[in-house]
Amino acid sequence: MEQVVRKEKIVQAKPILKWAGGKTQLLNSIMPKVPESYGKYIEPFVGGGALFFALNPEQAVIADSNPELINMYREVADHVDEVIGYLSQYKNTKEDFYAARELDWIGLSKAQAAARMLYLNKTCFNGLYRVNKNGQFNVPYGKYKSPNYCDKDALYAASEILKQAVIVCGNYVSVLRDYAREGDFIFLDPPYLPISEYADFKRYTKEQFYEEDHVELAKEVRRLQELGCHVVLTNSNHPLVHELYAPYKIEVVQTKRYISCNGSKRKGEDVIVMIPPKRKVMLQVVPDALPEQVLKYPSTRFMGSKSKLLPQIWAVCSQFHFDTVVDLFSGSGIVGYMFKTQGKAVISNDYMDMSAAFTKAMIENSHVTLPLEEAKELLVSQKESDHFVSTTFQGLYYSDADNHLIDTLRMNIAEIKEPYKQAIAMSALIRACTKKRPRGIFTYTGARYDDGRKDLKKTLEQQFLEAVVAINKAVFDNGKQNRSRHGDAMELRAEHPDLVYIDPPYYSPLSDNEYVRRYHFVEGLARDWKGVEIQQDTLTKKFKSYPTPFSTRKGAAAAFDQLFKKFSESVLIVSYSSNSQPTQDEMVALLAKYKEHVEVVPIDYTYCFGNQKATKTNRNRVQEYLFVAY
Repeated sequence: MEQVVRKEKIVQAKPILKWAGGKTQLLNSIMPKVPESYGKYIEPFVGGGALFFALNPEQAVIADSNPELINMYREVADHVDEVIGYLSQYKNTKEDFYAARELDWIGLSKAQAAARMLYLNKTCFNGLYRVNKNGQFNVPYGKYKSPNYCDKDALYAASEILKQAVIVCGNYVSVLRDYAREGDFIFLDPPYLPISEYADFKRYTKEQFYEEDHVELAKEVRRLQELGCHVVLTNSNHPLVHELYAPYKIEVVQTKRYISCNGSKRKGEDVIVMIPPKRKVMLQVVPDALPEQVLKYPSTRFMGSKSKLLPQIWAVCSQFHFDTVVDLFSGSGIVGYMFKTQGKAVISNDYMDMSAAFTKAMIENSHVTLPLEEAKELLVSQKESDHFVSTTFQGLYYSDADNHLIDTLRMNIAEIKEPYKQAIAMSALIRACTKKRPRGIFTYTGARYDDGRKDLKKTLEQQFLEAVVAINKAVFDNGKQNRSRHGDAMELRAEHPDLVYIDPPYYSPLSDNEYVRRYHFVEGLARDWKGVEIQQDTLTKKFKSYPTPFSTRKGAAAAFDQLFKKFSESVLIVSYSSNSQPTQDEMVALLAKYKEHVEVVPIDYTYCFGNQKATKTNRNRVQEYLFVAY
């Protein structure tokens, strides 16, 4: 992460507003607590911005829930000359003051509204910022002889600093969730306790900060600490503050109050709370030998299969205590099968029928096998064929004889009454078709990628029978009730699974995640082309892909957010690629909305498939991430 070394020079810029509760008088106490280096500076209750102007950070996000205040900062940043032009038209008279006060800032131009705010702030009583029930500024005229409300040098200096910052109008929760990242420095100056003492000095938004809001803020501070942020917080020396921040270092500082009419109450005590980033205890990724049963799962050439990553996935998952697990996008089914070999109760889910066939045959099924003699009978026509494959896909992928055999098998498989035997037979047919196909995909016709490998020389009949034998060997009972589900991950119902493994389609501008496009033929086999629309005008006779939110960057981000919320009570393990979007930081931020701890475990990995001319390119070599949220 790029670090910003704190500037030691005295910055000439200063706050351009008088602000009740401003931190100018506390700067000497706060500055020594600023970390020597940090990523971004973030101040979500910016107010007068004393610390922001003093630090002059190279990367900053300043925010507030007061839209007029944010408008003023944005206009000074972007149109300072225009603001100064409007300011210079004001006069320090009672008549000008009340005439300006009567204006509705929303009806003015943005620069006029900014100038009005600066003028009223410097000429009203004590520089207060107070509104009535209707949101109208109601502080009286201050009667100052020569208030400097048009300090050009100060405005120009402030403009230069503000130009470097991201200026946001929003509540602190959304700002911190959107922008805070590991290594950032967060300064929090919320409305002070006790609530009653400051009730009249609320922001234009009419928002109030009650005791329960301070409790929620303390929770957010703990999240920021877990995230790895440096946090400094100020408040009044109130018992609730000491209770909420008891684990941290609290310094009590004598201050002056400028907003009380009672002179005896103008002395006070503030506290400065220093919350260092929590040193993360990274999960140990020490791959160990997996049960031999895992090796019995028939190999597939399924795009994105995690068969090579099983030791790393288990090394991470095994550090948590869990009995029930959901494999949300099961794909080839190998990860769910690995969990089954480890004695877990598994729910495997996928939106593709072919994937559901694999997991029904080998994960949900605990004891049923398909005897080889029965499998051989499936190779013989039992009833008149509909010749669907022979007619529809003639000359595209297989010989006429192979197409005829596929029709025979699919017709006979449909007649099998025992559901697990049917799943084994269908899985064997799918595996036979992919092994008999160069590269195992159906995005092209003919045999242009025939590299003479052994699998391509075997007959389709051999491939089918060998697949049946392999699948039979993979069937075993782990003593748990396991389930295979075919459907939308968003609609899965599971009673609070202990762990959820998520290996979604990866959205990337460098490649596609169209599983259906690559495997439309065998997916069609699995569902006998029911409910799909074959696009007859296409060379490959593919059918329309299933709708998925993971096909766009925006859709993927929204889908992840929905899934993380849905399974927020479970340990979440997410497989993800470094060349995918949302980005790593965005994924961490999404997970952090629902989980206290988020860690990223990088794994070097080379993909077998790509849309490049050569499969071994730099684009194929990526880092696979395991996002771990708990």
